[in-house]
Amino acid sequence: MPEAKETVLEIDLGNLAHNYRFLRSKIDPDVKFMSVVKAHAYGSDSVAIAQKLEELGTDYFAVAYVEEGIRLRENGITKPILVLHPQFTHFEEIIEHCLEPNLYSQKTLRHFIEAAEKLKQKNYPVHLKLNTGLNRLGFDQPEIPEVLELINSTESLKVASIFSHLAASEDWQERDFTVGQIDLYRKMAWQIMENLDYEPILHICNTSGVINYPKAAFSMVRTGIGLYGYGNDKTVDPYLKPVGTLKTIISQIRTIQKGATVGYNRVFKAEEETRIATIPVGHADGINRIYGKQKAGMYVNGQFAPIVGNVCMDIIMINVTGIDCAEGDEVIVFGGPQHPVKLAEAGGTISYELITGIQRRVTRKIIPE
Repeated sequence: MPEAKETVLEIDLGNLAHNYRFLRSKIDPDVKFMSVVKAHAYGSDSVAIAQKLEELGTDYFAVAYVEEGIRLRENGITKPILVLHPQFTHFEEIIEHCLEPNLYSQKTLRHFIEAAEKLKQKNYPVHLKLNTGLNRLGFDQPEIPEVLELINSTESLKVASIFSHLAASEDWQERDFTVGQIDLYRKMAWQIMENLDYEPILHICNTSGVINYPKAAFSMVRTGIGLYGYGNDKTVDPYLKPVGTLKTIISQIRTIQKGATVGYNRVFKAEEETRIATIPVGHADGINRIYGKQKAGMYVNGQFAPIVGNVCMDIIMINVTGIDCAEGDEVIVFGGPQHPVKLAEAGGTISYELITGIQRRVTRKIIPE
Protein backbone atom coordinates (compact mmCIF):
# COMPACT_ATOMS: atom_id res chain seq x y z
CA MET A 1 0.00 0.00 0.00
CA PRO A 2 1.43 3.46 -0.92
CA GLU A 3 2.52 5.52 2.01
CA ALA A 4 0.27 8.46 2.90
CA LYS A 5 1.85 11.76 3.88
CA GLU A 6 -0.96 13.64 5.68
CA THR A 7 -4.65 13.61 6.45
CA VAL A 8 -6.41 13.98 3.10
CA LEU A 9 -9.92 13.71 1.68
CA GLU A 10 -9.71 12.14 -1.75
CA ILE A 11 -12.56 13.23 -4.03
CA ASP A 12 -13.13 10.77 -6.86
CA LEU A 13 -14.74 12.49 -9.84
CA GLY A 14 -15.13 9.14 -11.58
CA ASN A 15 -17.41 8.01 -8.78
CA LEU A 16 -19.31 11.29 -9.03
CA ALA A 17 -19.84 10.70 -12.75
CA HIS A 18 -21.01 7.15 -12.07
CA ASN A 19 -23.58 8.36 -9.53
CA TYR A 20 -24.81 11.14 -11.79
CA ARG A 21 -25.35 8.73 -14.68
CA PHE A 22 -27.08 6.19 -12.42
CA LEU A 23 -29.53 8.81 -11.10
CA ARG A 24 -30.08 10.21 -14.59
CA SER A 25 -31.01 6.70 -15.76
CA LYS A 26 -33.93 6.69 -13.31
CA ILE A 27 -35.70 9.64 -14.96
CA ASP A 28 -37.01 10.36 -18.44
CA PRO A 29 -34.56 12.08 -20.80
CA ASP A 30 -36.66 15.25 -20.95
CA VAL A 31 -36.69 15.70 -17.15
CA LYS A 32 -34.17 18.28 -16.00
CA PHE A 33 -31.56 17.52 -13.33
CA MET A 34 -30.68 19.87 -10.46
CA SER A 35 -27.44 19.06 -8.63
CA VAL A 36 -27.26 20.15 -5.00
CA VAL A 37 -23.75 21.35 -4.12
CA LYS A 38 -24.43 23.14 -0.83
CA ALA A 39 -22.16 22.79 2.21
CA HIS A 40 -18.99 22.52 0.10
CA ALA A 41 -20.71 19.87 -2.03
CA TYR A 42 -21.60 17.80 1.03
CA GLY A 43 -18.20 18.22 2.61
CA SER A 44 -16.07 17.67 -0.49
CA ASP A 45 -15.16 20.55 -2.84
CA SER A 46 -17.99 22.54 -4.39
CA VAL A 47 -15.94 24.02 -7.23
CA ALA A 48 -14.41 20.75 -8.43
CA ILE A 49 -17.73 18.94 -8.05
CA ALA A 50 -19.74 21.65 -9.84
CA GLN A 51 -17.23 21.90 -12.67
CA LYS A 52 -17.47 18.15 -13.25
CA LEU A 53 -21.27 18.14 -13.04
CA GLU A 54 -21.49 21.00 -15.51
CA GLU A 55 -19.26 18.98 -17.83
CA LEU A 56 -21.57 15.98 -17.38
CA GLY A 57 -24.59 18.05 -18.38
CA THR A 58 -26.48 18.96 -15.23
CA ASP A 59 -29.20 21.54 -15.91
CA TYR A 60 -29.21 23.41 -12.61
CA PHE A 61 -27.31 23.80 -9.35
CA ALA A 62 -28.61 24.44 -5.85
CA VAL A 63 -26.74 25.94 -2.91
CA ALA A 64 -27.94 26.92 0.54
CA TYR A 65 -26.42 30.40 0.88
CA VAL A 66 -25.54 33.27 -1.40
CA GLU A 67 -21.79 33.12 -0.73
CA GLU A 68 -21.77 29.51 -1.99
CA GLY A 69 -23.32 30.61 -5.27
CA ILE A 70 -20.92 33.53 -5.64
CA ARG A 71 -17.97 31.16 -5.21
CA LEU A 72 -19.25 29.00 -8.06
CA ARG A 73 -19.74 32.01 -10.31
CA GLU A 74 -16.22 33.24 -9.52
CA ASN A 75 -14.89 29.85 -10.59
CA GLY A 76 -16.58 29.76 -13.97
CA ILE A 77 -19.87 27.98 -13.32
CA THR A 78 -22.43 29.26 -15.84
CA LYS A 79 -25.50 27.06 -15.30
CA PRO A 80 -28.41 28.49 -13.28
CA ILE A 81 -27.91 28.41 -9.50
CA LEU A 82 -30.83 28.26 -7.05
CA VAL A 83 -30.11 29.72 -3.59
CA LEU A 84 -32.25 27.69 -1.21
CA HIS A 85 -32.09 29.92 1.87
CA PRO A 86 -31.27 33.50 0.88
CA GLN A 87 -31.37 36.38 3.34
CA PHE A 88 -32.81 39.82 2.61
CA THR A 89 -29.46 41.54 3.02
CA HIS A 90 -28.05 39.55 0.08
CA PHE A 91 -30.80 40.14 -2.49
CA GLU A 92 -28.81 42.73 -4.46
CA GLU A 93 -25.78 40.42 -4.47
CA ILE A 94 -28.00 37.66 -5.84
CA ILE A 95 -28.92 39.85 -8.80
CA GLU A 96 -25.34 41.07 -9.25
CA HIS A 97 -24.08 37.48 -9.59
CA CYS A 98 -27.04 36.12 -11.58
CA LEU A 99 -28.18 33.77 -8.83
CA GLU A 100 -31.80 32.71 -8.40
CA PRO A 101 -33.50 33.02 -4.99
CA ASN A 102 -35.93 30.67 -3.30
CA LEU A 103 -38.82 32.87 -2.17
CA TYR A 104 -40.66 31.03 0.58
CA SER A 105 -42.77 33.68 2.36
CA GLN A 106 -44.69 36.81 1.52
CA LYS A 107 -41.98 38.81 3.27
CA THR A 108 -39.18 37.36 1.12
CA LEU A 109 -41.30 37.87 -2.00
CA ARG A 110 -42.03 41.50 -1.19
CA HIS A 111 -38.39 42.25 -0.35
CA PHE A 112 -37.10 40.65 -3.53
CA ILE A 113 -39.59 42.55 -5.68
CA GLU A 114 -38.35 45.74 -4.02
CA ALA A 115 -34.70 44.85 -4.73
CA ALA A 116 -35.42 43.80 -8.32
CA GLU A 117 -37.40 46.97 -9.08
CA LYS A 118 -34.68 49.11 -7.51
CA LEU A 119 -32.15 47.52 -9.87
CA LYS A 120 -34.55 47.85 -12.82
CA GLN A 121 -34.83 44.12 -13.44
CA LYS A 122 -37.42 42.55 -15.73
CA ASN A 123 -38.47 38.89 -15.57
CA TYR A 124 -35.74 38.06 -13.07
CA PRO A 125 -35.90 34.27 -12.36
CA VAL A 126 -37.13 33.30 -8.89
CA HIS A 127 -38.31 30.04 -7.34
CA LEU A 128 -41.39 29.56 -5.17
CA LYS A 129 -41.16 27.07 -2.30
CA LEU A 130 -44.42 25.38 -1.25
CA ASN A 131 -44.90 23.85 2.18
CA THR A 132 -46.53 20.44 1.74
CA GLY A 133 -45.76 18.93 5.13
CA LEU A 134 -42.07 19.29 5.97
CA ASN A 135 -42.98 22.52 7.80
CA ARG A 136 -39.64 24.27 7.45
CA LEU A 137 -39.83 26.88 4.68
CA GLY A 138 -42.56 27.54 2.15
CA PHE A 139 -45.93 29.04 1.31
CA ASP A 140 -48.99 27.33 2.73
CA GLN A 141 -51.94 26.73 0.42
CA PRO A 142 -54.15 29.54 1.84
CA GLU A 143 -51.42 32.07 0.94
CA ILE A 144 -51.48 31.35 -2.78
CA PRO A 145 -53.96 34.12 -3.74
CA GLU A 146 -51.76 36.73 -2.05
CA VAL A 147 -48.66 35.25 -3.69
CA LEU A 148 -50.29 35.46 -7.12
CA GLU A 149 -51.36 39.04 -6.48
CA LEU A 150 -47.79 40.03 -5.67
CA ILE A 151 -46.30 38.18 -8.66
CA ASN A 152 -48.80 39.64 -11.10
CA SER A 153 -48.33 43.15 -9.71
CA THR A 154 -44.77 43.46 -11.06
CA GLU A 155 -42.78 42.85 -14.23
CA SER A 156 -39.54 42.62 -12.25
CA LEU A 157 -39.62 38.85 -11.73
CA LYS A 158 -40.65 35.61 -13.38
CA VAL A 159 -41.26 32.28 -11.68
CA ALA A 160 -38.53 29.91 -12.89
CA SER A 161 -39.75 26.99 -10.80
CA ILE A 162 -42.30 25.92 -8.22
CA PHE A 163 -40.99 23.29 -5.80
CA SER A 164 -41.43 21.53 -2.50
CA HIS A 165 -39.47 19.07 -0.36
CA LEU A 166 -40.43 15.53 0.61
CA ALA A 167 -40.17 14.78 4.33
CA ALA A 168 -39.71 11.00 4.36
CA SER A 169 -39.33 9.72 0.80
CA GLU A 170 -36.80 7.09 1.92
CA ASP A 171 -39.21 5.53 4.47
CA TRP A 172 -41.79 3.14 3.01
CA GLN A 173 -43.72 3.23 6.29
CA GLU A 174 -44.42 6.88 5.48
CA ARG A 175 -45.62 6.15 1.93
CA ASP A 176 -49.16 7.49 2.55
CA PHE A 177 -47.73 10.75 3.91
CA THR A 178 -45.36 11.08 0.93
CA VAL A 179 -48.10 10.40 -1.61
CA GLY A 180 -50.20 13.01 0.21
CA GLN A 181 -47.36 15.52 -0.09
CA ILE A 182 -47.06 14.87 -3.82
CA ASP A 183 -50.80 15.26 -4.35
CA LEU A 184 -50.92 18.51 -2.36
CA TYR A 185 -47.92 19.84 -4.25
CA ARG A 186 -49.56 19.06 -7.58
CA LYS A 187 -52.74 20.91 -6.56
CA MET A 188 -50.85 23.96 -5.25
CA ALA A 189 -48.55 24.14 -8.26
CA TRP A 190 -51.44 23.98 -10.71
CA GLN A 191 -53.30 26.63 -8.73
CA ILE A 192 -50.35 28.95 -9.35
CA MET A 193 -49.75 27.92 -12.96
CA GLU A 194 -53.40 28.54 -13.93
CA ASN A 195 -52.77 32.20 -13.14
CA LEU A 196 -49.53 32.55 -15.12
CA ASP A 197 -49.12 32.88 -18.88
CA TYR A 198 -46.01 30.69 -18.90
CA GLU A 199 -45.01 27.30 -17.48
CA PRO A 200 -42.43 27.16 -14.66
CA ILE A 201 -40.32 24.09 -13.93
CA LEU A 202 -41.84 21.77 -11.32
CA HIS A 203 -39.75 19.71 -8.87
CA ILE A 204 -40.35 17.86 -5.62
CA CYS A 205 -38.18 14.71 -5.84
CA ASN A 206 -34.97 14.48 -3.86
CA THR A 207 -32.60 11.50 -4.20
CA SER A 208 -34.96 9.09 -2.43
CA GLY A 209 -37.85 10.53 -4.40
CA VAL A 210 -36.04 9.77 -7.66
CA ILE A 211 -35.56 6.16 -6.55
CA ASN A 212 -38.92 5.51 -4.88
CA TYR A 213 -41.35 7.89 -6.59
CA PRO A 214 -40.11 8.28 -10.20
CA LYS A 215 -43.62 9.16 -11.45
CA ALA A 216 -43.37 12.32 -9.32
CA ALA A 217 -40.35 13.60 -11.25
CA PHE A 218 -42.49 16.31 -12.92
CA SER A 219 -40.15 18.46 -15.07
CA MET A 220 -37.02 18.37 -12.83
CA VAL A 221 -35.50 16.38 -9.98
CA ARG A 222 -33.24 17.76 -7.27
CA THR A 223 -30.57 15.43 -5.95
CA GLY A 224 -27.87 15.91 -3.35
CA ILE A 225 -26.77 12.95 -1.24
CA GLY A 226 -27.13 10.47 -4.11
CA LEU A 227 -24.52 12.31 -6.17
CA TYR A 228 -22.02 11.72 -3.38
CA GLY A 229 -22.71 8.00 -3.17
CA TYR A 230 -25.55 7.45 -0.70
CA GLY A 231 -29.05 6.27 -1.55
CA ASN A 232 -30.66 6.22 1.90
CA ASP A 233 -31.57 2.62 1.10
CA LYS A 234 -29.43 -0.48 1.53
CA THR A 235 -30.82 -1.91 -1.72
CA VAL A 236 -29.69 1.19 -3.63
CA ASP A 237 -26.33 1.89 -1.98
CA PRO A 238 -24.55 -0.92 -3.88
CA TYR A 239 -25.29 0.91 -7.15
CA LEU A 240 -23.70 4.13 -5.91
CA LYS A 241 -20.06 4.90 -5.18
CA PRO A 242 -18.98 7.21 -2.32
CA VAL A 243 -17.11 10.17 -3.76
CA GLY A 244 -14.97 10.86 -0.70
CA THR A 245 -12.31 8.73 0.98
CA LEU A 246 -10.74 10.10 4.14
CA LYS A 247 -7.17 8.94 4.74
CA THR A 248 -4.53 9.72 7.32
CA ILE A 249 -1.28 8.22 8.63
CA ILE A 250 0.19 6.68 11.73
CA SER A 251 2.24 9.30 13.54
CA GLN A 252 3.54 7.11 16.37
CA ILE A 253 3.17 3.57 17.69
CA ARG A 254 3.73 2.61 21.31
CA THR A 255 3.24 -0.57 23.31
CA ILE A 256 1.58 -0.17 26.69
CA GLN A 257 1.43 -2.71 29.48
CA LYS A 258 -1.59 -4.19 31.22
CA GLY A 259 -3.25 -1.58 33.44
CA ALA A 260 -1.90 1.44 31.54
CA THR A 261 -4.42 4.03 30.35
CA VAL A 262 -4.76 6.01 27.12
CA GLY A 263 -5.90 9.55 26.50
CA TYR A 264 -7.89 12.17 28.33
CA ASN A 265 -9.78 11.08 31.44
CA ARG A 266 -8.03 7.69 31.22
CA VAL A 267 -11.18 6.13 29.75
CA PHE A 268 -9.27 3.27 28.08
CA LYS A 269 -7.44 0.84 30.33
CA ALA A 270 -5.39 -1.95 28.78
CA GLU A 271 -6.42 -5.45 29.87
CA GLU A 272 -3.22 -6.87 28.37
CA GLU A 273 -0.14 -5.69 26.56
CA THR A 274 -1.54 -3.45 23.81
CA ARG A 275 -0.11 -1.74 20.75
CA ILE A 276 -1.50 1.77 20.24
CA ALA A 277 -1.18 3.94 17.13
CA THR A 278 -1.68 7.70 17.22
CA ILE A 279 -3.09 9.36 14.09
CA PRO A 280 -3.34 13.09 13.17
CA VAL A 281 -7.08 13.56 12.89
CA GLY A 282 -9.64 14.53 15.51
CA HIS A 283 -12.90 16.25 16.29
CA ALA A 284 -11.56 19.54 14.89
CA ASP A 285 -11.41 17.72 11.55
CA GLY A 286 -14.94 16.37 11.80
CA ILE A 287 -14.38 12.94 13.37
CA ASN A 288 -16.32 13.68 16.50
CA ARG A 289 -16.20 12.32 20.03
CA ILE A 290 -19.21 10.11 19.29
CA TYR A 291 -16.84 7.66 17.57
CA GLY A 292 -14.54 7.19 20.56
CA LYS A 293 -14.36 4.54 23.27
CA GLN A 294 -14.25 1.63 20.78
CA LYS A 295 -17.64 2.46 19.24
CA ALA A 296 -15.98 2.76 15.84
CA GLY A 297 -12.64 2.19 14.20
CA MET A 298 -10.50 2.58 11.10
CA TYR A 299 -8.59 0.34 8.71
CA VAL A 300 -4.84 -0.16 8.75
CA ASN A 301 -3.36 -2.33 6.00
CA GLY A 302 -6.78 -3.88 5.44
CA GLN A 303 -7.45 -4.69 9.11
CA PHE A 304 -9.91 -3.06 11.48
CA ALA A 305 -8.43 -1.05 14.34
CA PRO A 306 -10.89 0.22 16.99
CA ILE A 307 -10.64 3.74 18.39
CA VAL A 308 -9.51 3.69 22.02
CA GLY A 309 -10.12 6.40 24.57
CA ASN A 310 -11.71 9.73 23.79
CA VAL A 311 -11.34 11.39 20.41
CA CYS A 312 -9.09 14.44 20.91
CA MET A 313 -9.19 17.70 19.00
CA ASP A 314 -6.35 16.80 16.63
CA ILE A 315 -5.52 13.19 17.52
CA ILE A 316 -7.16 9.78 17.70
CA MET A 317 -5.64 6.64 19.16
CA ILE A 318 -6.40 3.23 17.65
CA ASN A 319 -5.63 -0.30 18.79
CA VAL A 320 -3.30 -1.96 16.27
CA THR A 321 -2.44 -5.02 18.37
CA GLY A 322 -1.82 -7.91 15.97
CA ILE A 323 -1.76 -5.67 12.88
CA ASP A 324 1.42 -5.55 10.82
CA CYS A 325 1.98 -1.79 10.54
CA ALA A 326 4.59 0.90 11.07
CA GLU A 327 4.78 4.63 11.66
CA GLY A 328 3.92 6.43 8.41
CA ASP A 329 1.52 3.74 7.19
CA GLU A 330 -1.80 4.79 5.72
CA VAL A 331 -5.02 4.65 7.73
CA ILE A 332 -8.46 4.64 6.08
CA VAL A 333 -10.98 6.57 8.19
CA PHE A 334 -13.81 6.04 5.71
CA GLY A 335 -14.08 4.89 2.14
CA GLY A 336 -12.53 1.75 0.69
CA PRO A 337 -13.05 -1.06 3.21
CA GLN A 338 -15.14 1.16 5.51
CA HIS A 339 -18.33 2.51 3.97
CA PRO A 340 -19.11 5.92 5.49
CA VAL A 341 -22.62 4.73 6.37
CA LYS A 342 -21.08 1.97 8.50
CA LEU A 343 -18.87 4.45 10.35
CA ALA A 344 -21.75 6.89 10.84
CA GLU A 345 -24.02 4.19 12.20
CA ALA A 346 -21.31 3.08 14.64
CA GLY A 347 -21.38 6.60 16.07
CA GLY A 348 -25.16 6.75 16.17
CA THR A 349 -25.48 9.30 13.38
CA ILE A 350 -26.07 9.47 9.61
CA SER A 351 -23.81 9.75 6.59
CA TYR A 352 -24.91 13.36 5.93
CA GLU A 353 -23.52 14.54 9.27
CA LEU A 354 -20.28 12.61 8.88
CA ILE A 355 -19.33 13.72 5.37
CA THR A 356 -20.46 17.35 5.67
CA GLY A 357 -18.53 17.67 8.94
CA ILE A 358 -15.06 17.15 7.44
CA GLN A 359 -13.40 20.49 8.11
CA ARG A 360 -11.68 22.68 5.55
CA ARG A 361 -8.25 22.27 7.18
CA VAL A 362 -8.23 18.71 5.79
CA THR A 363 -6.45 18.74 2.43
CA ARG A 364 -8.67 17.92 -0.54
CA LYS A 365 -7.17 15.82 -3.32
CA ILE A 366 -9.14 15.66 -6.57
CA ILE A 367 -9.01 12.30 -8.40
CA PRO A 368 -9.95 12.82 -12.09
CA GLU A 369 -12.48 10.60 -13.83
